Amino acid sequence: MVLVHGFPDNSSVWESVARRLAGRFHVIRYDVRGSGGSEAPAGGNSGYLVERLVEDLVAVVGEVVGGPVHLVGHDWGSTQGWAAVAARPDLFLSFTSISGPDLGHVADWVRRNRSRPVKVFGVVRRSWYIAGFKVPVVPELVWRVPSVRRRLQAGRRELVNGLGLYRANVGRGRGRPVSVRVPVHQVELTEDPYVVRAHLEAAEPWVSELSRSALRAGHWAPRTHPDQVARHIEDAIDNR
Repeated sequence: MVLVHGFPDNSSVWESVARRLAGRFHVIRYDVRGSGGSEAPAGGNSGYLVERLVEDLVAVVGEVVGGPVHLVGHDWGSTQGWAAVAARPDLFLSFTSISGPDLGHVADWVRRNRSRPVKVFGVVRRSWYIAGFKVPVVPELVWRVPSVRRRLQAGRRELVNGLGLYRANVGRGRGRPVSVRVPVHQVELTEDPYVVRAHLEAAEPWVSELSRSALRAGHWAPRTHPDQVARHIEDAIDNR
């Protein structure tokens, strides 16, 4: 099993979940580009393109595990997971997605609902912070404030480098949805202020085998509710 973290975390966000799953699975977690012990990519924001992240994930599966594996992603770890299972279905037995929709699926959902602007606005407004992340310099200055870093439980390096995820991938025409043949389970975090049911439902036309369960928790459930997250992952695999 491979666990992939999101922004602004590193692989330590999975520590308690991994410990609970280790009795049953060979669990691999790694620091994505620019976080934890991984180097930041050369070439600026382009190094954070989802395609490059997928290459890293595929390399981890090939070198460390040999594949195929159960994949679990949270936040941007889930977003890159969608791209990985679409591109290399042969490497993945299943995919558990937590609070990280596919960018193409969401863009397609917005297009399909453009005649319902109030509904679309209700979803898009959840991502208000992304506009700020794409502004040069200002977010980097904000990340210098210790109280902000403490609130996010994140290091300045992960916060600064992670801005590349948004600047490289959001608004660059990633609007083409792709079909997914790997079995997918979505864990809906019902108290997540950023990802709501509509983000999850956006995947429905594009996934041949899709299931969903709900967990009463906020966005960082892998850290705050590790027992429940581990249980949802195991149940999803057992009930395929």
